[in-house]
Amino acid sequence: MKITAERKQRFQGVVSRRQKDLTVILENVHDPHNIGAVLRSCDSVGIREIFVLYTEPELQKLDKLEMGRRTSSGARKWIDVHFYTDPGPCFAHVRRNYETILATHLNAEAKNVYDLDLTRSIALMFGNEHDGLSEEALMHADANFLIPQMGMVKSLNISVACAVTLYEGLRQRREAGLYGAGNRMTEAEQSELLAEYLHRHEHRLSGKNVHRKND
Repeated sequence: MKITAERKQRFQGVVSRRQKDLTVILENVHDPHNIGAVLRSCDSVGIREIFVLYTEPELQKLDKLEMGRRTSSGARKWIDVHFYTDPGPCFAHVRRNYETILATHLNAEAKNVYDLDLTRSIALMFGNEHDGLSEEALMHADANFLIPQMGMVKSLNISVACAVTLYEGLRQRREAGLYGAGNRMTEAEQSELLAEYLHRHEHRLSGKNVHRKND
């Protein structure tokens, strides 16, 4: 598909705001609509890749990941999704690119999300709303955080919890200039990402299905 000058300029603007040191890890979030909604939020705040980890036995049988088309609203095309069923390789991959892993988990040491420094190199980890994160996943976290809630029901849908956290990150990063001149992506990294986005546009790649990788 031929790209117009206006479309290319839009791609360049998006790439210039991508955040190389902010990501999301989803553990056992198996509803395609929830994953799609998370992708949409991630794209909105400038995240360029996420990690999906399945540790439940039934989910580990899956060879590919399917994401909600409507809830992602096209975001799946522009975000790399790394799908794992083995925690070891998954967290090794995360650690290569991100310095700190923060988990949504309520314990005595959990920090309020609004007290976190989200301008650092961070991976934010969320479990499904029924069971939360597994003990195995929590072992890889450097710290835990919570989202304050004032109502009778003390839980949020996973996609909502993720969006709340990401937009606090956007607020902090915007104030720190990380969406402008202070963006931590080098010119070479931005050029490489722009070329990849142009390729996806030209070949109409959808990103609908993501195959499992564990090495």
